[in-house]
Amino acid sequence: MAVTVEVPTVLRGLTEGQREVEGRGADLAAVIADIDVRHCGFSQRITDQAGLRKFVNVYLNDEDVRFLDGLRTSVADGDVVTILPAVAGG
Repeated sequence: MAVTVEVPTVLRGLTEGQREVEGRGADLAAVIADIDVRHCGFSQRITDQAGLRKFVNVYLNDEDVRFLDGLRTSVADGDVVTILPAVAGG
């Protein structure tokens, strides 16, 4: 299944400046792993041993995957995954 992954500015150095990349897989973990094959280091910036990194927000079609099945969230052909780094400050 091909999904579009929207890449935030902070990660575009890993994707040769591309705003969007295509990933394939049955779930979010597989999509991230597929992208990592072509864009080394991509997975490491989004995930850690516990799953999604604490300060990275990932949405599947505008739904926060933390409230779905996290990295095991199923994806379908044509879905859009948005990655947003958390912003803090005050």
